[in-house]
Amino acid sequence: MGLKIAVVGATGNVGTEMLTILDESDLNIEKVYAVASRRSLGRAVSYGDRDIKCLDIEQFNFSSVDIVLMSAGGKVSKEWSPKIVKAGCKVVIDNSSAWRMDIDVPLVVPEVNADAVAGFAKKGIIANPNCSTIQMVVALKPLHDAATIKRVVVSTYQSTSGGGRAAMDELWIQTKGIYVNDTPTPEVFPKQIAFNVIPQIDVFMDGGDTKEEWKMKAETMKIMEAKIKVTATCVRVPTFIGHAEAINIEFENDMNADRAREILRESPGIMVYDKPEEKGGYMTPVEVSGEFATYVSRIRDDSTRDNTINLWCVGDNLRKGAALNAVQIAEVMVNKGLV
Repeated sequence: MGLKIAVVGATGNVGTEMLTILDESDLNIEKVYAVASRRSLGRAVSYGDRDIKCLDIEQFNFSSVDIVLMSAGGKVSKEWSPKIVKAGCKVVIDNSSAWRMDIDVPLVVPEVNADAVAGFAKKGIIANPNCSTIQMVVALKPLHDAATIKRVVVSTYQSTSGGGRAAMDELWIQTKGIYVNDTPTPEVFPKQIAFNVIPQIDVFMDGGDTKEEWKMKAETMKIMEAKIKVTATCVRVPTFIGHAEAINIEFENDMNADRAREILRESPGIMVYDKPEEKGGYMTPVEVSGEFATYVSRIRDDSTRDNTINLWCVGDNLRKGAALNAVQIAEVMVNKGLV
């Protein structure tokens, strides 16, 4: 018999991507259910080449499934994930921020800390990290193993899809409006997003960091189990899909650009496209949309500090940054015999 999997939040950006990736995966799946709020009951969503109808989370029998992929937001996950586990589902893999820093919930990126999934037994929940954290730690881990990272300075360029469908719609509406002299009205974002960049993602915290910036620090330390100093500036940019990051990495031991390039070329989940001798010899968000890999370009030495390099990291935030990582966690659990 195959796996029975429910996707909760199946009508959202990440939920629909989860359904697509499940159809593309090598998992032995017997049945997939699309689950959402009552207002989406009966709505058709795509699963491969067919449509399936959404079921009501209030009425769905979670004891009938092995795995739940949860992408319905933190509030829903806080309420429903424990209920789902109590009902008899083996594991909830949650994409929200609700459980990431819970000491009894593993925070997992399979290329980085796959063995951590074993800790799911404490609460029956595994957390997906923040999208910007995921692609960064995929690039950091093999370099850390080789030379021990001391400090990371990262600036992100994050697409509107990270804010959900309404955020993407706001970019589209504002962009069209500018061409007909309509004054953009910010609703989702604090300022105009069309033809602009906004140095704020999530709320501001004590000390001046935004919550997104704090997440990148705290989650990196939890995932990599290392005392790496991380400072981040997270910026929303007027693109639809794909996050980019400019990362400066300082090491305790010998490291240079050539060695980093060789290490990353052999690392899981990474594609190195670094050809400065060619026009456009680097990757951009438009080019990685729909891709599974995290792409690394512009690897170079930092001439101002010893054992320090710069690199440019780009990934599809709806795939590796969310839906793909969740499905990969499910695959790890199956391969380890945990489900």
